[in-house]
Amino acid sequence: MAGGSASAIRGTRIGSGPMGEQDHGHHAERIDVTYWDAYGNSIVRSYAADVPADEIPEIVDHPKSGLPAGRDKDNPPAPVKLEPYKTHLAYVKERRSDEEGAELLEDALKKLRDKRGQ
Repeated sequence: MAGGSASAIRGTRIGSGPMGEQDHGHHAERIDVTYWDAYGNSIVRSYAADVPADEIPEIVDHPKSGLPAGRDKDNPPAPVKLEPYKTHLAYVKERRSDEEGAELLEDALKKLRDKRGQ
């Protein structure tokens, strides 16, 4: 016999009960929080109802735009400004004043001239 009773249960889990049965397990109470990004895109995040309000984040990253999203639709958080890559010279200038740099340069040139015999 082709098909038989095996085809009747294809695609169902053994012991799953009647199709559409919704009372499996316990569903925790939740609260939905809506966040908006600078483009007006919204995202809804669900949190357990017993979570304290101060533990629910004020800002989340929007999964589609990548921008930060906040709870206030009229005043969404501004996108984070990325700082450009700093060169080695920029880091040195943060640590040294112009006078210190000139003094170090003069010392290095003096050593170089002494080495060359000038």
